[in-house]
Amino acid sequence: MPTDPIITVENLGKRYTLRHQVAGGLLREKLTSALHAPVRWLQRTAAARPATREEFWALREINFSINRGEVTGIIGRNGAGKSTLLKILSRITEPTTGRVTLRGRVASLLEVGTGFHPELTGRENIFLNGAILGMTRTEIRRKFDEIVAFAEVERFIDMPVKYYSSGMYVRLAFAVAAHLEPEILIIDEVLAVGDLQFQQKCLGKMKEVASGEGRTVLFVSHNTAAIAQLCTTGIFLEQGRIKHAGGIADCLMHYAASMRVESGRLIDMVKIIDDRVNVEAIRVQGTDARVVHLASGTDRLKIEIELRLREPLPLSLEIHLREQFGGCLAFFSPGHIDPAKGVIPLAAGRHRLSAELHLPPLHRGRYTLDLALTRPGIAFYAQALGLCALQHEGTATPTGVVFDQSAQGAGFLLLQGSFSAQPALPTA
Repeated sequence: MPTDPIITVENLGKRYTLRHQVAGGLLREKLTSALHAPVRWLQRTAAARPATREEFWALREINFSINRGEVTGIIGRNGAGKSTLLKILSRITEPTTGRVTLRGRVASLLEVGTGFHPELTGRENIFLNGAILGMTRTEIRRKFDEIVAFAEVERFIDMPVKYYSSGMYVRLAFAVAAHLEPEILIIDEVLAVGDLQFQQKCLGKMKEVASGEGRTVLFVSHNTAAIAQLCTTGIFLEQGRIKHAGGIADCLMHYAASMRVESGRLIDMVKIIDDRVNVEAIRVQGTDARVVHLASGTDRLKIEIELRLREPLPLSLEIHLREQFGGCLAFFSPGHIDPAKGVIPLAAGRHRLSAELHLPPLHRGRYTLDLALTRPGIAFYAQALGLCALQHEGTATPTGVVFDQSAQGAGFLLLQGSFSAQPALPTA
């Protein structure tokens, strides 16, 4: 089969130098400040004691090529090197070793506001981004109305983007990146900031861009269902190296098999979206395993989350039950059903959230759980996509949920259950 590589990466590596100040330097600075005196010899002594240096390779010996029109998912745990790789491909960061060859225009969406000038309006930023991509004003005008409609920011298009919410920022940034006809579209996990409906809209647009228009897409996400739905090939990174590359199904299986759990802390997949929230541990059904085994007839699932809040916040929980690498089958969202009880105001400090779910009848097979800490319709605080697998020993029939016709509704089931919060005991 002939190949037409649009991205070629050869022996790529990225090294960072970490500097650690030696003990004593900070004490001298404090003493100097407290005395309010120019103690020159003290400063010279501090300078004479060099900081320790440590070399850290975020990426090492990375080799791959991506053909024109391919949709490639880049997966791996937090710290595996995914974002560093995308920054190099987007020409934001220079590699330490190796080289990257790109045969086309690149549009990237790596974090909220990438490529936007905060003082310019949404309208002006659309034209600025188009110019950066090498498009003429005529080409940009032709796409302008489509971009604004997709982003759903018509009322705010002439407002400086520094006043946009994070969700508005992402909607407009994605619309610009997807509609201004780059040959290569690079998307990081930034889409997690948007709501579920917009995420699905973006996935549909990326699929259209790839299959209908023949453009190349690189997609980083912890959402294995989205990766499986959108991508045909994958690259699995672990500790800065390629662990597996090839078909997306094989990559996802290697990824799932690599997950580690220590003392019940299922936090490999947690993405903190709001730094006021720190997730310290998640436990599912009291097990330390990545795979939770449910016997036939088991209809309850317990989830416990330990977290620390930097300031008071109202919190709720969303849980999605999915077929392995598939679509959503059922979800639990007490904050949507009853905001008065399902959204709990929490003080600053450590808390333990608990949820007990009543599962629907399940056929034999493996399922996955997604979890999000939210304030419904207002904010996302943290997500754990593909948190763990549920191995259910149901009837020996094809995988799927047996829906009660009266509850099926729009195609997925609303899970029943309870949600509560209490202060967590301080750790030793």
